[in-house]
Amino acid sequence: MEVNPAKQEHLLALKVMRLTKPTLFTNIPVTCEEKDLPGDLFNQLMRDDPSTVNGAEILMLGEMLTLPQNFGNIFLGETFSSYISVHNDSNQVVKDILVKADLQTSSQRLNLSASNAAVAELKPDCCIDDVIHHEVKEIGTHILVCAVSYTTQGGEKMYFRKFFKFQVLKPLDVKTKFYNAETDEVFLEAQIQNITTSPMFMEKVSLEPSIMYNVAELNSVNQAGECVTTFGSRAYLQPMDTRQYLYCLKPKKEFAEKAGIIKGVTVIGKLDIVWKTNLGERGRLQTSQLQRMAPGYGDVRLSLEAIPDTVNLEEPFHITCKITNCSSERTMDLVLEMCNTSSIHWCGISGRQLGKLHPSSSLCLALTLLSSVQGLQSVSGLRLTDTFLKRTYEYDDIAQVCVVSSAIKVES
Repeated sequence: MEVNPAKQEHLLALKVMRLTKPTLFTNIPVTCEEKDLPGDLFNQLMRDDPSTVNGAEILMLGEMLTLPQNFGNIFLGETFSSYISVHNDSNQVVKDILVKADLQTSSQRLNLSASNAAVAELKPDCCIDDVIHHEVKEIGTHILVCAVSYTTQGGEKMYFRKFFKFQVLKPLDVKTKFYNAETDEVFLEAQIQNITTSPMFMEKVSLEPSIMYNVAELNSVNQAGECVTTFGSRAYLQPMDTRQYLYCLKPKKEFAEKAGIIKGVTVIGKLDIVWKTNLGERGRLQTSQLQRMAPGYGDVRLSLEAIPDTVNLEEPFHITCKITNCSSERTMDLVLEMCNTSSIHWCGISGRQLGKLHPSSSLCLALTLLSSVQGLQSVSGLRLTDTFLKRTYEYDDIAQVCVVSSAIKVES
């Protein structure tokens, strides 16, 4: 027989406490100048206060720890821990005690109990203890449901439960931007903002690339042979501050050789973020798979494989171009034309046949040119004509080179 807990006092008492680390005690300093009416009274009171730091009484941060006075904030990616205790407040032995803890979210109900087996008996002034842990993976309202069932000495079956409601907040705001390079490389900029009210120690921010890419982190510099982070020695992110991380993704060789891999929507990978707050509480978030819209190159794509950074005025220099047939069905018969500009002059025969280029295949061309104007000059004037469709593809502003006087020696 099940008894309504509202009509009868229960023999067992249930206590639920969240397990969280203490915080540093903060005090509000009250001081004044010696010429004021209180004189040195306020300063002496602060010196006598055991919570202040000796010699630094006017600092708000003390050396003592204080236990949390309320449930506190819980953020996505952190681990929620709670202590559950069932105590026998009566003077009789209680039998068949079953304690169950469930966590109800907006999408699911999770059983967090360490054991689903009933305890045979519980003597007076004894208790059953349990500690539950759960990595929070959803934002919004969470309800911890703790239910206790037991049997009295008289054989009555008793049951009651308690509800503990809390909110899970978002700790970080993550924004991403993609930059597509001409060499199939993709640059990812990730802006991470701390939207909590306390500083964070950013332990790790990494990009896990998809199987098509290799990734290089561009968040450090080489100083005296050592790799030093661009964010300084202290990796703290203050509340509402934003930090920008940069990554370079390059297609693996087996995928880069296939022209079709650069078309359409491409999965890049996902960000893995690990941080610590207060006294070392750890949090971790992983974004969903990041996708970028790859640029369309049409049927034919021209890219630069090699080009010097600096060249001498009116002296020939060499570049290497890669031409790719992006079509998956049609073989092309291409003709290359080189058109001079006001500053760039091509060396060689224009209008030459490049031969047949099969679908999804590429060919490399070594071309020679010179510049008649100093400064930063744009390489332009290449034309590819498909003789079958009578279609011409124009390629201007392919790259830029720095042209200097021939009297200046260009370092190789």
